Amino acid sequence: MLVVLGLIAIVLVLFITEVIPIDITALGVIVAVVLLEPWTGVGPTDGVAGFASPATITVLAMFVLSEGIRRTGVLRRLGNAIVAWAQGSFYKQYGALIGLSGGTAGIINNTPVVAMMIPMTTNIARKTKTSPSKLLMPISFASMLGGMLTLIGTSTSILASDVSARLLDHPFSMFEFTALGAIVLGTGLVYLMTVGHRLLPERIKPEEDLTDEFEMSGYLAEVVVTEESPLVGRTVRETLGQMELDLDIVQMRRDGEAFAAPLGPKEFRAGDVLLLRTNRDVLVELMDTQELEPVVRTKITEADFEIEAENEALVEVVLLSDNPLVGETLRSVTFAQRYDALVLALRRQGELLYDEIDAVPLQGGDTLLVQASGRAIKQFEQNRTFVVVQEEDEVSFRSEKLPLALGIIGLVVGLAAMEIMPILVSALGGVVAMVATGCVQPNEVYEAVDWSVIVLLAGLIPLGMAMERSGTAEYLAYGVTEMSAGLPAVALLLVFYVFTSLVTQLISNNASVILMIPMAVEAAQLTGANPFSFVLAVTFAASGALLTPIGYQTNLMVYGPGGYRFTDFLRMGAPLQLLLSIVTCGGIWMIWGV
Repeated sequence: MLVVLGLIAIVLVLFITEVIPIDITALGVIVAVVLLEPWTGVGPTDGVAGFASPATITVLAMFVLSEGIRRTGVLRRLGNAIVAWAQGSFYKQYGALIGLSGGTAGIINNTPVVAMMIPMTTNIARKTKTSPSKLLMPISFASMLGGMLTLIGTSTSILASDVSARLLDHPFSMFEFTALGAIVLGTGLVYLMTVGHRLLPERIKPEEDLTDEFEMSGYLAEVVVTEESPLVGRTVRETLGQMELDLDIVQMRRDGEAFAAPLGPKEFRAGDVLLLRTNRDVLVELMDTQELEPVVRTKITEADFEIEAENEALVEVVLLSDNPLVGETLRSVTFAQRYDALVLALRRQGELLYDEIDAVPLQGGDTLLVQASGRAIKQFEQNRTFVVVQEEDEVSFRSEKLPLALGIIGLVVGLAAMEIMPILVSALGGVVAMVATGCVQPNEVYEAVDWSVIVLLAGLIPLGMAMERSGTAEYLAYGVTEMSAGLPAVALLLVFYVFTSLVTQLISNNASVILMIPMAVEAAQLTGANPFSFVLAVTFAASGALLTPIGYQTNLMVYGPGGYRFTDFLRMGAPLQLLLSIVTCGGIWMIWGV
């Protein structure tokens, strides 16, 4: 038991600090529990059983099914309808967006829902002169709460169902907790409509132009190469390499033709007009030493970055926490050459960074202002670890497949709900149907899956087994019940809800479920309470990480585009978290008893 406790402590430290990616930590857990079999009771077969777990396979299938819906562009249609219906009313627009986010997250996994809604919401904000800061965090919160409407709304509930089946022989049915989920979602939506948005500051002012939104006026300039300039005849790569200045040549215009970065092999000629990203001090030095003349103009706008022949444009790109660039710098990964794109600014925790950004280690949640070609933008859109904060072209959607995709999702849900077949089988059948009907192309199947989540689930399941078999769960539960002696069962339920919600702010929601459900079940059995009620309390608490941007993937996704600071999540999330703890535990008590 002490060995397992020590292992849990190490895992928690690694999850909180993330010195190692959490999915790699999960693989290490598998190795550790198997090597320590005399103490954990988990052998090689059970150690890798997580990869064959119904929960893991079902979550994998749901990623592909969600991709099939995303590819139809249904949310873009709904977004356009919202703009037309709201007619400039903030409350109509806001209510429709959070209602759409919460409602759809019950059927489509909530992470893809938010990924689809970020560009749509940002576009709506610009059209209606609304700060995206007022919209994006509420959308993330609504999607988390909506994910608890059905079994398949979030990977957390699917994993919890698997643990409940193992411990209590009581897996969740498709609509097992829909009534409670509706109460929770309804409470959350009322809070967001009446109180929540008033607690959010306008971190990003309503702007139509990205150069204004990122306050680029002091870091963009146009200059002309004169005939006397020592740059004439030299290549861009050679020049920038020798200067070692904080400088990017974003664009070169010559004889009515425009060329976008990267411009390495291009030679400078007299009369070239250069669009530069640099600060004022470097600009003054450059003009003095290189014989450059300024171009007098009132303002450089987003339109100046567009090159029609190459579909060149200015876009915002968000890095998710499992992006391979996290921990690297733009320089170390040769970002410009690798992606055919140039980063002009970086937004992090509500602050804008401009100077020496190619030397700044990247973090999950960073938003990059990028000058990119159409091909590069498409590359970002197709990579699940990037979120492009602009709406995709209509031609990239398969709108004609919408009835088929919705029909497939309906069958998956219906067959599982009527218990004609397990959700695992119906979900896998749905994946086959999505590919067979062309809603998802075969090469898109693997790209749609968040493999870090799959590996995390597979690694955590044997840790849960070790807790149960070693007596660790019983020991911890006994300690909790001793400290809570004299409390009524509903108060103990509230204790587990609050503790789980706090743990979830620091580690993965799926890890919270694996660690807390065995303890909660043991505590319920020790006190004569209803163990299934405790399973539900932990599941709902783990699915609502509202206090920090790092507690849940959807919060991290909106962190940069909303320009939020860390404390903004606590400001809006803490009152809602407290309210939901009472509503959820009260709902469980009324519906299932304790």
